[in-house]
Amino acid sequence: DGRDHIHWNWARFEWMYEHPETDKALLDAMGLWLDGNRVVGAALFDMYFGEAFCGALPGYEALYPEILDYAWRALRDENGLGVSICEDSAREIAVAERAGFVRAEQTETVMALTLDGARPVVPPEGLTITEWDHARDGRALQWLFWQGFDHGTDRAEFERTDTTVTGNRVHFNRRLSLAAVDAAGEGASYCCLWYLPGTDYAYVEPVCTVPAWRGRGAARAILNEAFNRAAALGAKRAYVVSDQAFYERLGFRVDRRFPFWWKR
Repeated sequence: DGRDHIHWNWARFEWMYEHPETDKALLDAMGLWLDGNRVVGAALFDMYFGEAFCGALPGYEALYPEILDYAWRALRDENGLGVSICEDSAREIAVAERAGFVRAEQTETVMALTLDGARPVVPPEGLTITEWDHARDGRALQWLFWQGFDHGTDRAEFERTDTTVTGNRVHFNRRLSLAAVDAAGEGASYCCLWYLPGTDYAYVEPVCTVPAWRGRGAARAILNEAFNRAAALGAKRAYVVSDQAFYERLGFRVDRRFPFWWKR
């Protein structure tokens, strides 16, 4: 129910768990704290060692020093360990300072958008909006990511890579996985929202547009369609981990900041 750890909630974990760059050989190093069968604390890395998330549920805050110590021992790399902590979390900041962590300039920003009405959906001429399944359309999706996250536009080079085709995540909702495609079915832009029935928010991860279609409204169109669908399911707001001006133009505003605390 809280938002002090909204930057590393279930949706981000579920997305990153199957991310092609996540080093699954390291997964056993993640730490979980249990009360019976309930997970009440965790120390996780993102895609590789060196940056971590540490958290404990309300009522279990006393575990945080132990969780942070575990992360330092198990998840650091040759440069040490960076842990992102909400700037409003005085208790966690105090623990980090006592443990020798120092605040750095590096920060994760979470922005929020209120979903309080239908949003206009106007794809650029030549594109239509369609649902893309992570498993069924996996290779096509990876090719879009390859271009959209600026790895290049050489298809032959992409085909030579051993890029993992993503499978379906447990809570994946195909209705919230949208692409703008051209007449040949080639992807121009993609977005995915994550929503759990019974919660009041959707989480945006990821969004990208291939270079040839940037600045023409493709991402805005598919995101607005996804926001409308998420609102119909019960989401009252959407969150994204970003500080890009693009999201401000969509109506997002800064909700929380998560500076990194480093120990070398």
